[in-house]
Amino acid sequence: MIDIYEKINELYDRRREVELGGGDEKIDKQHEKGKLTARERIDLLLDKGTFVELNPFIEHRSIDFGLVDKKGPGDGVVTGYGKINGRPVYLFSQDFTVFGGALGEMHAKKIANVMDLAAKNGAPFIGLNDSGGARIQEGVVSLDGYGHIFYRNAIYSGVIPQISVIMGPCAGGAVYSPAITDFVFMVEKTSQMFITGPKVIETVTGEKISSEDLGGANVHNSISGNAHFSGETEEEVLQQVRALVSYLPQNNEEKAPILPVEENDDYRPDLTEIIPFDAVRPYDVRKVINQVVDADTFMEVHKDFAKNIVVGFARVKGEVVGLVCNQPKYMAGGLDIDSSDKASRFIRFCDSFNIPLITFEDVTGFFPGVKQEHGGIIRHGAKILYAYSEATVPKLTVILRKAYGGAYVALNSKSIGADLVFAWPNAEIAVMGPQGAANIIFAREINESDNPEQTRAQKIEEYREKFANPYVAASQGMVDDVIDPRETRIKIIQALEMLRNKKETRPNKKHGNIPL
Repeated sequence: MIDIYEKINELYDRRREVELGGGDEKIDKQHEKGKLTARERIDLLLDKGTFVELNPFIEHRSIDFGLVDKKGPGDGVVTGYGKINGRPVYLFSQDFTVFGGALGEMHAKKIANVMDLAAKNGAPFIGLNDSGGARIQEGVVSLDGYGHIFYRNAIYSGVIPQISVIMGPCAGGAVYSPAITDFVFMVEKTSQMFITGPKVIETVTGEKISSEDLGGANVHNSISGNAHFSGETEEEVLQQVRALVSYLPQNNEEKAPILPVEENDDYRPDLTEIIPFDAVRPYDVRKVINQVVDADTFMEVHKDFAKNIVVGFARVKGEVVGLVCNQPKYMAGGLDIDSSDKASRFIRFCDSFNIPLITFEDVTGFFPGVKQEHGGIIRHGAKILYAYSEATVPKLTVILRKAYGGAYVALNSKSIGADLVFAWPNAEIAVMGPQGAANIIFAREINESDNPEQTRAQKIEEYREKFANPYVAASQGMVDDVIDPRETRIKIIQALEMLRNKKETRPNKKHGNIPL
């Protein structure tokens, strides 16, 4: 007669074998590379004791190229669900100690299953990527597995937040899943993403480059823009993921949680000292942000990419907001191709997940030059217009200093759907800057003058008084109010409270066609 306890003991033996992954030797190698195991990462990411594993006993069923005799506990990936700050999340964590984390048929099936559960239950989905790519021995079924994951990334986009954490290699087709997700984190020195590796590139083009220089964290955070966050260690990166999740709603039908805050004076006298009155002098817009939002709540996104615009999450009186801000420290805050892409995707994420948008505007225009024009600045700049126009969340704009030309229109002007536009009294709102406008409008008078420089200065001032001030725009209803800079936080708090129950619809359609 079979003893039930023998079966229970067998269960625990099998579970221990699965939890050991590729075994002690491969775990040691993982640690030697400065990397944690799949399960150690899960323990750091989730609240203690909340992880529930799914499909632990799945194994591959391939018989080709020697796999018939090779065991792969969990088929190289750990999947399940748990909690971050008490709120449910679903996840997978690839196990590099088993088949190098390579994706095969059953590996993909596990990931697809847990993605479906995340969508059905309306909770964020997090992927911890550490994989050698497709499992070559399984052939086309591994590629088919990627397709099932990509499809879910796409159809669940805008339904649940999706986060990718690159914690080792992520090469070939594997990179397209992170590219579709909302946010990508990378670990410095130990994680890379690329379509074709250094050896293939050298063979095809003759170019020699290291994996790190080709697709490391610094490259993707500062040059390509494929990643949004990076950290020196896995522990640091996983804490960043926990922090990001705290700003997000569970799904597209909810709002982000509002946290209690202490009642403090919202008047901010320091704001008058931050921005130089001289329109050409630079300053750091982050100083404005930190004066307006709740203390220590600003989490910048894409910090090292397209630095001429600053985007990120913060809280205002405990309510989560998304910030889109020109950065005069770089390129005078002008908009170029990369900053247009960066801002547009952030705007669309916030709109997908019911996060109000606040725009701090100080823009000279779209950045000029042959490289920008040939690179498609028209198409890329149009994305900002499209994203703001499409968004139905509460949308506020504060014009801090300059608002010139098409960039003024693009950055959440009243004409493309802003709910409220505020301007500081020093704001200049015009087709172009006073200097450029005066040189064009009064060219003949300046050239024929006995003192061209004096005449030019007079005409510049004349143009500034007539057009480049907020009261002209306010008189036409394009600015809702000209405000004391020190009351900016107060005005934003009032506006957010007023707009909390905003409802706005768009014409019924399958989807629009954003200029990609």
